[in-house]
Amino acid sequence: MLKLNRRHALGLMGAATGSLILPRLSFAQGSRPSVTIAVQKITNNNTLDIWAEQSNVGERVFFPNLWEGLILRDWMGNQGPVPGLATEWRRLDDKTLELTLREGVKFHNGDELTAEDVAFSFSAERVFGDTQPAGGETIFAEQHQPATARELPAAVPGVGRRLWPALAGVEIVDTHTVRFHNATPDVTLEGRLYAYGSQIASRRAWDEAESYAAWTRKPVTTGPYMVDEYRPDVSLTLVAFDEYWGGRPPLERITFVEVPEVASRVNGLLSGQYDFACDLPPDQIEAVNNTPGFEVQGSTIQNHRVSVFDMHHPVLENPLVRRALTHSIDRQAIVEALWGGQTVIPAGLQFESFKSGDMFIDGWTVPEFDLELARDLLRQANYNGDPIPYRLLNNYYTNQTPTGQILVEMWKQAGLNVEIQMVENWGQVMDAGSQRGIRDWSASANINDPVTPMVAQFGPNGQVQQAREWSNDEVNKLSVVLETSTDGAERKKAFSRMLEICEREDPVYQVLHQNAVFTGMKSSLNWKAAPAFAMDFRSDNWSS
Repeated sequence: MLKLNRRHALGLMGAATGSLILPRLSFAQGSRPSVTIAVQKITNNNTLDIWAEQSNVGERVFFPNLWEGLILRDWMGNQGPVPGLATEWRRLDDKTLELTLREGVKFHNGDELTAEDVAFSFSAERVFGDTQPAGGETIFAEQHQPATARELPAAVPGVGRRLWPALAGVEIVDTHTVRFHNATPDVTLEGRLYAYGSQIASRRAWDEAESYAAWTRKPVTTGPYMVDEYRPDVSLTLVAFDEYWGGRPPLERITFVEVPEVASRVNGLLSGQYDFACDLPPDQIEAVNNTPGFEVQGSTIQNHRVSVFDMHHPVLENPLVRRALTHSIDRQAIVEALWGGQTVIPAGLQFESFKSGDMFIDGWTVPEFDLELARDLLRQANYNGDPIPYRLLNNYYTNQTPTGQILVEMWKQAGLNVEIQMVENWGQVMDAGSQRGIRDWSASANINDPVTPMVAQFGPNGQVQQAREWSNDEVNKLSVVLETSTDGAERKKAFSRMLEICEREDPVYQVLHQNAVFTGMKSSLNWKAAPAFAMDFRSDNWSS
């Protein structure tokens, strides 16, 4: 059995370094303060389009400061739904949701939000392209003729149908009333409206943009802050929008600066160059907390770290090998060594928030750590030691590189020959031109229901199947049940069976641990971290 203590595991980090404490600079004060935030990455795809940038790093810079939806997520609370650009909503039937828009909401260009903007934000032109809803056809399409000058990248309609598989269209009832029509029954329509992607953009600003690319650099939205300057891979600056419906924003300016190395983020924080340093690994917490004038805030969030398997690799096409990979992992050793016990091992791809809808499967656990079982599965598979590639980014996820190194050592103890391939970006991670094997990912509970992440990420419209990494006919049938059934017991039974298939019988992923986010900051700032990647700088979460 592989024994790992914290000292041993940290020794595998290689590039990780301690903090260098430099002289602290003063924090400038004015009529309103401005802040600078050091992040490891601003966006993955060099775009500020919520549909093209579905990522953990995107959540941090988008919400709730720039993009807003009809229903908002309670970022500082239980992550559930609260009124946003809509003041109320009501079910007309199991396929139709009517919402009343908040009056007097202004876009950053001065226009008032109307039902036209909402309908546009869920139109073929903006999101869905020529895709059709599952179980029906698009309606109200005549209101939104696609503009060829705004041609969408191919990925956007795919992401749109991942989150809204059966949305047929949005009906404009009057200036401040809209109806969402689904082609199939869906008990999660309300949840989908506060998920990542369902935010509202200005129709006029879209029409007036020179191109889609130009629009993505400076989208016009309704949030408390608006884009001042976006320099891809360098910085994003947001400035206060004083006509914000929720009240005058407390900050004059928010600047996100891309600083890939942890040590540089920490040093910049302690020297006064930055006011916040994001994505700190637990081994840096003590150094920040022990420096006068600084502190670290953080907690677990509704996001799990996972590894994904490509079943088309000649070794991984045998599910017995994938099962062996899942049973070779001592997850608790990783949590103790790299996270100082500050996160937990969840009950598979489940979140506590699922309990609110009685969709949590009690008694379910991740595959047990059992090296003998793993070795026996490899014998049954006639595994002969052929290498399995493992594509690894350099700490895109907190502790990603040392976690990958530890996983390889753990797999080796079972007799698995996994080889790390360091890559630079997500395009290289997902490249199908060369043989894929294992990759890192994460899965979020966007709407407090297992339809996301289970169906949204691993179902027939999910990225895994769209990328042709894995597929399972029974899972695809059960996905339809989870998305369209209005019977709670039937949905829960389907989800339970999906867990059995995806984690035990025909593994597509392995859950490592629940994710946790730690942010270093100046103690003088009256701000609280949300239990999420998002950073809330609205007036309710900042006091001068």
